[in-house]
Amino acid sequence: MSQALHSVSVAGVIIDDEGRALVIRRRDNGHWEPPGGVLEVDESIPDGLRREVAEETGLDIEVDQLSGVYKNMNRAIVALVFRCHAAAGELRLNPEVSEFRWMSRGEIGEQLDEAYAIRVLDALGNQAVAIRSHDGRSLLPK
Repeated sequence: MSQALHSVSVAGVIIDDEGRALVIRRRDNGHWEPPGGVLEVDESIPDGLRREVAEETGLDIEVDQLSGVYKNMNRAIVALVFRCHAAAGELRLNPEVSEFRWMSRGEIGEQLDEAYAIRVLDALGNQAVAIRSHDGRSLLPK
């Protein structure tokens, strides 16, 4: 049996009072996605989430709940996605982020790759935690 090696990432879907979600445009690939990144080995999940969101947005967040668990089957990345709201701070561009946008459900479906859009849409819903697999762009059949 070979040893399985996975990377764990965290992302925060920050929702405003109008029900829109904050997404970032990544400088490296131009794609829209929720803010987040790789969890460090020595940090807790909530601490890593707050750190990553602050680094990419300038916002301090309050975590509402886990909204989904997603696995990129091609890259062995497990992503934990949380519904959040902004508690303090101001949006600021940085070396990783070229643009911010508050998007409605319809805009999310049009602007984000399916594998990232579903994360945001799952967080906007109030259903049970979603568990899904994808190939980096598209969802894979269950």
